[in-house]
Amino acid sequence: MRIALAQLDQEAGDVTGNLDRATTAVADAADRGVDLVVLPELFTVGYFAFGAYDRAAEGLDGPVFARLSDLAADHGVGLVAGSHVEDLAASAAAGADVPASEGLANTCVFYDRGGTRRGVYRKHHLFGYGSAGTELFTPGETLPTVEFEGVTVGMTTCYDLRFPELYRRLVDRGVTLVCVPSAWPYPRVEHWETLGRARAIENLTYVAATNGAATFDDATLLGRSTVYDPWGTAIASAGDDPTLVVGDVDSGRVAAVREEFPALRDRRD
Repeated sequence: MRIALAQLDQEAGDVTGNLDRATTAVADAADRGVDLVVLPELFTVGYFAFGAYDRAAEGLDGPVFARLSDLAADHGVGLVAGSHVEDLAASAAAGADVPASEGLANTCVFYDRGGTRRGVYRKHHLFGYGSAGTELFTPGETLPTVEFEGVTVGMTTCYDLRFPELYRRLVDRGVTLVCVPSAWPYPRVEHWETLGRARAIENLTYVAATNGAATFDDATLLGRSTVYDPWGTAIASAGDDPTLVVGDVDSGRVAAVREEFPALRDRRD
């Protein structure tokens, strides 16, 4: 399976313009024969545009989520649609299972080639450290997996990389690829590179960490989107400019590596 990480520039609060950038990237990926495209965290509003969250928020059936669904269907690709600000009350009113009856969530949706919603992941670990994320979002509670092109896909988001137990739970559910939409800023380059690689090595799985490439008033995203193989080797990566990172994922390789180096069998709880 061929995967593309869309390392996007973003304009704070400009949902329409940011969606247009994503549309161009997905079309480019489809032209290159890609099966699955992964967008960055909160690329629709820009993670650090905290003042834009309320006006951008919508339920899972809202116009932004609908456009992302159409984007997958129009180009015939699977889409890990980065994340967008979800209005939990609106989603609940439409019948969705939500972690709270009101508030906002940082929500990533997996759409298949037909634009059907196959998985919804709400960010579990909310980033503080000078960020308003912990004040504005409700943490997620579910950890879905999706079967796509012979690959079992899990989703986490950005700061989740610092919490390895989440990835162990995904491995226990048979995951062979974890997609990690992110908005990771300078100066923590070493953290970004080390944590993504570590999650791949310790779980003997592919990790596709997609970051933005944008500058906000008080933060600059560091890019460096990377696909790690089950040995933790970077098989496709980028610098800090907007680009498309393309790599190949093979569940058979995951099985082979786990057979050659069966560390997961030696776990003790």
